[in-house]
Amino acid sequence: MFVRTGAPALDALRRAQRVARSLPARGALAYDWHMRNGFKTGVVRGGTTLVLGAAGAGIAHAFGVPAPYLTGPAAMVSLASVLGLRTSVPLVLRDICFLVIGLSMGAGINPEILAAAATWPLSLVALSVALVAIFLGGAGMLRRWLGFDKVSALLSATPGHLSYILSLSTDLRADIPMVAVVQSLRVLILTLAVPLVVALLSGADLSMSAPTGATLHLLHLAALMLPAVALGWLFKRLRVPAAFLLGAMLASSLGHGTGLTPGAVPAWLALPSFAIMGTLIGTRFSGITAAQIARAMGAAALLTALALAATVAAALAMHWALGVPMVTLLIAYAPGGLETMAAISVMLEADPAFVAFHHAFRIILLTFLVPAFLPRTEPQT
Repeated sequence: MFVRTGAPALDALRRAQRVARSLPARGALAYDWHMRNGFKTGVVRGGTTLVLGAAGAGIAHAFGVPAPYLTGPAAMVSLASVLGLRTSVPLVLRDICFLVIGLSMGAGINPEILAAAATWPLSLVALSVALVAIFLGGAGMLRRWLGFDKVSALLSATPGHLSYILSLSTDLRADIPMVAVVQSLRVLILTLAVPLVVALLSGADLSMSAPTGATLHLLHLAALMLPAVALGWLFKRLRVPAAFLLGAMLASSLGHGTGLTPGAVPAWLALPSFAIMGTLIGTRFSGITAAQIARAMGAAALLTALALAATVAAALAMHWALGVPMVTLLIAYAPGGLETMAAISVMLEADPAFVAFHHAFRIILLTFLVPAFLPRTEPQT
């Protein structure tokens, strides 16, 4: 059977062909528009977030808050995020921040510090005991007092290593949103509480207003930055946690240990990095509602109180046994994020090698400790 095609049908066919030929161009234009619009939105969101972080740092400094360039931005951006503002920090800026903090940590390494490493095994035992107490004790309290199921309680009570424990949860039956919010609150509370506890127990000056001494020459800074970026990229390819921070610390440690690059990272570079670190902590709460915060606050407060108690007890014991300064011990044992505790160690002039080594050990220990207590086969529904 043949269909007779008249003039109207031919006209319609020609119009359809013209539209079809224009589709790739229209699609490209639409894609380009969405890309440009998304880029502009990201720039505005990132700029607003950084302005809030800077305002928080300024307010905290004006009121004499301990470690103001970290705690102020963390509090301000967290509050803005909970109130509904979408916050973010560009990934490139985040990596630069980690590089600067790593360089600052490496600047504090010297032969005397490395010689003291012979006393660290006993300290690692104390840290291990504290971590097990926080992990199992916290999980038990969440189950008994707050009605958490076993898996959610264990994941929520894990003292750090958030990305790892969330990856473990993919085949387990657990309240993952609750776990993520509890862990984020725990990191925020520790960030705000650790400087205050250090100030109360040690009397250290946490205003960050004192001069830091000789600073790195710009040529030396550039010479350190190149291998720091290379090592950070390599560590990231190898999936090492805090890759750029640890890569920069290693490069800076070699430069300062050999005396080739003496001096501290300039304040004009270090202080903004601390503020960006605090801002990053606040962005954890972007998209989280006040109701979710309210549900998780009790668990986070309980776990943080237990963590601080175990940290202080272990630090007091090792201060008496080894003579290591309380400031260094408290920051090394506090189960916060590696990058956050690294920034605090630089601000409070703690032993950077001791702090970094203990937090790296904590991550490794948790990698093996947590799966040992989780169910092996429990399909997610």
